[in-house]
Amino acid sequence: MPRDERRAQLLAAAQEVFVANGYHGAAMDEIAETAHVSKPVLYQHFPSKRELYMALLDSQLSKLIALLLGALNSTTDNDERVQAVMRAYFRFIASDDQAHRLVFESDLVNDADVSARLEAFNKTFADAVAQVIAEDTKLPELESQLLGRGLAGMAQVSARYWLETDGNLDLDVASDLIYRLAWRGISRFPKET
Repeated sequence: MPRDERRAQLLAAAQEVFVANGYHGAAMDEIAETAHVSKPVLYQHFPSKRELYMALLDSQLSKLIALLLGALNSTTDNDERVQAVMRAYFRFIASDDQAHRLVFESDLVNDADVSARLEAFNKTFADAVAQVIAEDTKLPELESQLLGRGLAGMAQVSARYWLETDGNLDLDVASDLIYRLAWRGISRFPKET
């Protein structure tokens, strides 16, 4: 099997095991077994469980930032932008692969490398939102960044809470509620022409 395909296979197996057991409960034996490879093959690609976990975290954060930035840049209509971003966040959280658990529910959240990666993700996304806000409103950078962080946090916290409702509220209804709340707030800032 080509190296890239093998790596993808190992990451998929690791994700399944980490999601089910958390970092501390996952074992390289179980990951190898889930991937249908020997432990030496697993260790050829990932010398340690931590390195495997970090590669998986990086992969999921890259996927999420691409989804969010894609939604943010999908239109120049800010109303539609806010709606697209909220829907993208909720869809990532709702994904059957439960990748959100690796990103937002890690039992390594206090690990310096993990928290640095999460902060880099949060900063990248919030800065992109802040840039749009600053361009449209001419608010100072610090104020725009605060609003960007606020909107990003609203999306993350509400989507995670929605997941806890076990499908009692339709995804589109839930993301639309948060979009309307966010849009009614952010649209009150005057747009500079």
